[in-house]
Amino acid sequence: MRAATVALILPALVAGCSMPRSAALQGEILQGTDAADSEVQVIAVARDTLDELTAWPEAHPERRHHWTSTGAAPTARTIRAGDQLTINVWDSQPDSLLTTGEQRNVSMTNVPVSASGRVFVPYVGEVRVSGLTAESARREIQSLMEPIVPDGQVQLAVTPGSNNTIDVVTGVARPGRIELPEISPTILSVLAEAGGIAPSLRNPLVRLNRAGEAYAIPSRELFANPANDIQLRGGDRVLVEEDNRSFIALGAAGRQEVVYFQREEITTLDALSTIGGLSQSRANLNGVMVLRTYPASMVRETGPAPRQEQVIFTFDLTSADGLFAAQRFTIEPGDVVLATESPMPLIAATMSTLRAGAATYNALN
Repeated sequence: MRAATVALILPALVAGCSMPRSAALQGEILQGTDAADSEVQVIAVARDTLDELTAWPEAHPERRHHWTSTGAAPTARTIRAGDQLTINVWDSQPDSLLTTGEQRNVSMTNVPVSASGRVFVPYVGEVRVSGLTAESARREIQSLMEPIVPDGQVQLAVTPGSNNTIDVVTGVARPGRIELPEISPTILSVLAEAGGIAPSLRNPLVRLNRAGEAYAIPSRELFANPANDIQLRGGDRVLVEEDNRSFIALGAAGRQEVVYFQREEITTLDALSTIGGLSQSRANLNGVMVLRTYPASMVRETGPAPRQEQVIFTFDLTSADGLFAAQRFTIEPGDVVLATESPMPLIAATMSTLRAGAATYNALN
């Protein structure tokens, strides 16, 4: 009878000690990391370590704050290769070389600006107009025509070509090509003309490609500071992209999934709140971890930098020091936020199994 009882109790004890878990224990994760040959660096994040950690380089830096703040002073559009000019010459002289008694003006429409920046004007020849405003080009042509039509007056209109347009590529209600007006527009006015940034985009990033240089700024910063509302130029390309940065949430938390950034900066407490907090019955409050991998080029033996490529940052959320540190420690894209399992539920489950086994033994004897 006793042998049968033991045979019944032992499987129950084994089952109680190997309960299914959603996360490892803190001791299991940190096992071996204190050895001299460990390839993992462990840092307890607190007030006395946070200042140094803030000076560490970003593990995977992304150009999200590279912008040219030139203000919004209005500038006139200049003529560029590919534009087309309409030139009207008025002359009231009866012996004019260009006009007749019945027709006092002559019109030259759709005159292309060549790749060299010049246009051909009869009786004058090639005139360089690239880089001039419409008014400056008009005066230049009229000055060159004075020997032919001393009293002549010139009118000039410009139809922008591809070099004097702005492409709004993506992330707006109406993407497409916008002709550059006479006075160059600001980026906010161009975005408004394109229908505005799509409201479905998560923490949108505004990118500007200009003459081989790439600029980027979060939309909230663009809207908040008038100095960021820069003038656009012909050939600029504007793209609005959704924030695709993410971190991974694992362990005894509300959700275990890939979590996308909803704003520019997310702290450890923000991350825990985003994933539904910690499990009240399973999470170890002094065993919250952030796992991060740094490129080998960033590893240093001295100075504010990681000592190993793989770093584990630990947080004790049972103390004010740990809570305030978690409130300031910034999560980076690619991080793993891990809430380790508390050993107490396992101990309680094992004790419950032992009590049940003891009750079964007593009932059989």
